[in-house]
Amino acid sequence: MTFDPATLAGRLAAVRAGIDAACLQAAREPTEVTLLPVSKTFDAATVREAITLGLRRFGENKVQEIQAKALELADEAPSWVVIGHLQTNKAKVVAKLASEVQSLDRLDLAVALDKALQAEGRGLDVLVQVKTSREDTKFGLDPTALPGFLRQLTAFSSLRVRGLMTLAEASDDERVVRGCFRHLYQLRDTALQAGFPLPRLSMGMSGDYVHAIAEGSTEVRIGSAIFGARNYKPSQV
Repeated sequence: MTFDPATLAGRLAAVRAGIDAACLQAAREPTEVTLLPVSKTFDAATVREAITLGLRRFGENKVQEIQAKALELADEAPSWVVIGHLQTNKAKVVAKLASEVQSLDRLDLAVALDKALQAEGRGLDVLVQVKTSREDTKFGLDPTALPGFLRQLTAFSSLRVRGLMTLAEASDDERVVRGCFRHLYQLRDTALQAGFPLPRLSMGMSGDYVHAIAEGSTEVRIGSAIFGARNYKPSQV
């Protein structure tokens, strides 16, 4: 089957077929892997088109983008998922607008989010971002700090810890990339044995989701493969 790469519908269909094929190759059921479309840098009109194709959850890196798009798409009320590095001063906005945060990586952020959520009278699903790569440019909790951090998070009633997230190292070596994903899977298993129920593993993007699925990902974050090449403005670099 061929998919039209010039249309959003065609690219989305191709990604879904790719996920199904990766699951088949890994002897997994396609229903085990959720697709999170990443709409960062794309405008509200593009997101609206994606909504017409059945997508309802969208990953965003910047809180200000969520604010702008949420306003323009208020009639659709999609769910916004924060996947980028989050500053504590954005906690109040996140508590109002986001349905989930996948980049929780430090205690002061947990404190700020919990306080803001308590004020809003709501809870929020969160994933702990763990740094499994060697790159200084990537954020995330040190893997050795994960057990202690998970214990600390039990004190925050508004934060529902659902799993772990990571970004693999940017490498052409499949062994390096898969090693990052495998490390997160192993950390999750260790956490499960310690009594922390973490069913979700958010790992894999447009260029490496096949490897992530092979290593146990339950959610892949796909942006450019669905929405096309990004046109980064200077302020977004």
